[in-house]
Formats: sequence, structure tokens, C-alpha cells
Amino acid sequence: MRASHSTSLRAQPRFSSLAAAMRFLATALGKSVLAGLRLIGRHGNALPGLVVEKLFPRYLPRALATLPEGVVVVTGTNGKTTTTKMVATILSERYRVLTNDTGSNFVRGAITACVEHARWTGRLPYDIAVFELDEAWAVRFTDRVPPRRAVLLNVMRDQLDRFGEIDTTAALLGKVAAATTDAVVLNRDDPRIAELAAATRATVSYFGVAPALRPSFPNDEELYGGPQYLSDQSAEVELIALPDAAEPRTTLRVAGREERIALRAGGPHNAQNAAAAAALALTAGLSAAEAVDGLRRSEPAFGRGQSFTVDGRPLILQLVKNPAGFRQTLRTLDGAAPAAIVIAINDDYADGRDVSWLWDVEFGPTLGGRAARLSTSGTRAADMAVRLRHDEVATHDVQPDLERAVREAVAAVAPGEQVAVFSTYTAMWALHAVLMRIGVPV
Repeated sequence: MRASHSTSLRAQPRFSSLAAAMRFLATALGKSVLAGLRLIGRHGNALPGLVVEKLFPRYLPRALATLPEGVVVVTGTNGKTTTTKMVATILSERYRVLTNDTGSNFVRGAITACVEHARWTGRLPYDIAVFELDEAWAVRFTDRVPPRRAVLLNVMRDQLDRFGEIDTTAALLGKVAAATTDAVVLNRDDPRIAELAAATRATVSYFGVAPALRPSFPNDEELYGGPQYLSDQSAEVELIALPDAAEPRTTLRVAGREERIALRAGGPHNAQNAAAAAALALTAGLSAAEAVDGLRRSEPAFGRGQSFTVDGRPLILQLVKNPAGFRQTLRTLDGAAPAAIVIAINDDYADGRDVSWLWDVEFGPTLGGRAARLSTSGTRAADMAVRLRHDEVATHDVQPDLERAVREAVAAVAPGEQVAVFSTYTAMWALHAVLMRIGVPV
């Protein structure tokens, strides 16, 4: 027994040294791949993680195990990136936060975030990680790294070529809830999400919108004509009122306190995301005041309402990717009068190959009768123009080339007049690169 015990003690430093060496190698490899991509002008938020994942499959759980406050997972169909940015900003009031708020939401995106921000020794100098995760990839992530906290936003029809029917997506989110150890925050106004309270042993809390606002935030059934669902669950954070001419701030009730907040990320959907983010922050021990201060500081997430100036014209870039999200994002035009509008639709894998979802968006009420110059762009520019024509919305130009579409829209309006650009995911990345080159972020 003594010999065995002493052998065990002698083996520990060797094991520790081996683990440290593996962390160093994985981190050095990931950083090298990332640096190489930057040199050739690629954003590369997935490839470094993919390489590390293949060669060091246990890197992620070992790296994240060192965080004293563990991991927060943000997932659902719509609002993941903005909510992640808000959660990370709020939690930074108290903690050192690691996050992947650029929208690279597969497991490899989380790995890239780790290797990019780790010390060369492999150590992560953070207290907590906040990761946005695609609904399907969230299950793979939580199989490896059980999160301490999770916020589940909604379930909408999205990329049916990937996810299949909506109940399949809900089942995926149920597995995330089941894997979460400490606290799960649910959207009480989405019945498929609210039902997931039964799937977890973690403490459950809710966010939601006031009953008077429910028609403005349809769940999937309501979007297609179903009866309105009203939850009887109380919400830790509730959206009370949206900005208007009389009160330009969003009103939230946070842990019983009514707060008016000037959110930097505009639109009704981002007000709902703010409620989700604040509810998650409360589960991490932050006060209502800290949650509100964090929301006031939170900037728009990458490509989600980002503002630029191009040749003296203000331009705003908005992501659209499914019927519910497109409808909500179009509402950012309420009270606005852009002189030019560009709708850019791609059909790459990350966008969803099937663009028939465009026929579930009502364009007439928002775009019909506007004096703005309206053009379509992207690989499915012609399909988008046909869709608009069906709603009797006139298209001034069909320009598949993204940069030319933006340049022509900017040139067609007077200095000071606004240009609004709505784009799918891969088009948004390309347009962001163009705007960083020809414009100035605001």
C-alpha cells in the first residue's frame, strides 16, 4: 500500500505538467491559426476552434473548469447575439467576463474565444463565460460543459432545412435546460419555452412582456394566426412599455422596480432581449441597479443595429434571418424615414438554403407607400424583388453585388439622409467588411 501511495504522489506532478503542456500547445495552435487568418484578412471565428477541437478534444471542458462562476449559455431562435452582448455587459459590472458576442455560435466558436483570450500558458483570466450557442450546437456544448446558468429565449420556425419542425428545436432546448445546474431563465410568453421548466432541476425564473404588449411580440402560433397566449407566471423582469414620442426610453420592471432605460440597441425585439438579459443577471447575484446600469452601457451587437456614416450619410445595418425576426426588425422603421432601403438576401448554409420563409413576412404594412428608394441585393436579390412585388411594394433596383448595392443607395440620397440595410447572416458579414472599409462606425 505504501509503495502504491508513493507512486501516486510521484505521478501527480507529471500529470500536472502534462496537462499544462497540453493547454499550452492547444492555446499556441489556436492563436497561430487565428493570427494567420487575420494576416490574410479573414475574420476566422470558427476555424481556430475547429482545429483545436480536432487535435485536443478535451481542451474546452478543461479550460472552462477553471472559471469560478462557470458558464452562462444563451440560446433560442431569435435574439441570441444581442442578449449575449447585454448579459456580458451587465455581468462585467462585477465579474471578468469571457464571451463570443460576434455571433460565432457553434462549439468551435466558443473554443476560438477561449484560445484567443487565454494567456499563453492556457489559463483563462476570467471569472465567468457567457456563450451564445446555436440551438443544435448548444446540446453538444452542454454535453461537454454543463452550464451553471442558461437563458432560453424563444422557439420560432427557422432554417427548416437544418432543424426540421419547431418541436424538434424545442426538444433541443429542453436538453440544454436539463444540463444546466444552477439557474434557468425562461421566456414565459413562449409556451414551448415555458414548458421547459419541467425539464430541469435548476432554479427557474422568467422574463416576459406586459399583457398589453403581447400582440407586438407574437410567439410562433400567434405569428401564423393562432390564439393569443397569456401566461400566469410572474416574471422577475417584465417589459412594461416601449419608447414613443412622449417617452423615448424603454420601461422595464426589474425585481419589482420600474426603470426607464435608453437602450442603445433599438427596436422592440431588443427591448425584449434586455428583459431576458436582466433576468439572467439577477440569477448571478447582481442587483436590479447593476442590471439597469449594465443595460444602459450595452452597445449594439455585431451587425444588429450597428450604425455607420458613409460619405456623410448615416447608415444602419440590421440582421434578418427568419419570419419572426424579420417582422420585428422591420418595426425599427416605425417613426423613422430612411431615404433608401437595401434588403440583402443570401442563401448560403449559415443563412438557410430554403428562402421560402420570405413569404411568411408581411412587407406591405411597413414598406408599402414609403417614398424611400428600395433595392434588393445578395444571391437571392431577384427572389426578394418578386416577394416585394407580390405585396405591391415597388423595387427601384435589383443589384446582386452587395458593395455596389450599398454604394448606389448611398449615392442616391442627400448628405444627412439615412440608409437602412436589412441582410441575412452571410450578407451581413460581407456588408460589415464593406462598411468598415468605405464608412466609419458610429
